[in-house]
Amino acid sequence: MDKSAKIYVAGHRGLVGSAIWNNLLQKGYTNLIGKNHNELDLLDGAAVRNFFDGEQPEYVILAAAHVGGIMANSVYRADFIYKNLQIQQNVIGESFRHGVKKLLFLGSTCIYPRDAVQPIKETELLTAPLEYTNEPYAIAKIAGLKMCESFNLQYGTNYIAVMPTNLYGPNDNFDLERSHVLPAMIRKIHLAKCLNEHNMEGVRKDLNLRPVEGVSGESSTDDILAILSKYGITADQVELWGTGKPLREFLWSEEMADASVFVMEHIDFKDTYKAGDRDIRNCHINIGTGKEISIRGVAELIVETVGYKGKLFFNSDKPDGTMRKLTDVSKLHQLGWHHKIDIEEGVKRMYEWYLG
Repeated sequence: MDKSAKIYVAGHRGLVGSAIWNNLLQKGYTNLIGKNHNELDLLDGAAVRNFFDGEQPEYVILAAAHVGGIMANSVYRADFIYKNLQIQQNVIGESFRHGVKKLLFLGSTCIYPRDAVQPIKETELLTAPLEYTNEPYAIAKIAGLKMCESFNLQYGTNYIAVMPTNLYGPNDNFDLERSHVLPAMIRKIHLAKCLNEHNMEGVRKDLNLRPVEGVSGESSTDDILAILSKYGITADQVELWGTGKPLREFLWSEEMADASVFVMEHIDFKDTYKAGDRDIRNCHINIGTGKEISIRGVAELIVETVGYKGKLFFNSDKPDGTMRKLTDVSKLHQLGWHHKIDIEEGVKRMYEWYLG
């Protein structure tokens, strides 16, 4: 990509999108386009078409998505399949109509079967049933990667789909109902630490930045303690969902961004499959570390990092989700990219960012 090429980053305010935006700026790209939700509703097909008509981007990075953790995926099933399909349909469709030179589609490793062979190779896609709790979201992401693959095969486009593992980092979502596991645990354990140390000023500061169900730092102490208790946060104990036994792989979001820009700069569709293959499929690329840690292990690492003196309680009546989901990143390594930041360093950076 030329440094002056017009690049549209959809979702440039989100966890990955903001990291990709910053990575592009650091690498000297000068012509970036980003629109927040108020400026451009990606669910509105006419608005997306008008945007592409007006801006004529040369490259597109589709990092916008409707995302959430296990609780949100279980409750808002229609939202997860409808909104993600709509976003993908609009952005990929208009990218094709406007002759975009290259598109990067960000999916998720939840596309793989619940009981996929570990570590998970790209070829495991569509070989068995999905995990029930995030099935709607996974189906939407599978549709997106197949849309990219199919446009490439029929029309000769250059759309690359990447499947990141669990991501965390600056600008993460710390909403207690909708966030992913790692940021949720960091916030819960931080708030419990404040309670444990009788630091209500710290609790109020946190809730003023990120109110929970309408309860802010201006609310009464009783209301604050009640809402925190609802989410399993007390001075002496933090309740977490499941047994703590599931194993997860975590990738620092700024490294995901670096891998994404690397793919945009160096990888074409023809590089994602073997020349001469009769059936061209599974052309997406896993992006991860190839390393895993248990949920309990991450929680204990956060407790140590935060300095919380209370206990952890794993509620086994709540769902665990997929028990193991480790990516095989050999394809990514062969293409020339490796991660550098492991979970211990990442959690430390994450908590420092959270504290501001």
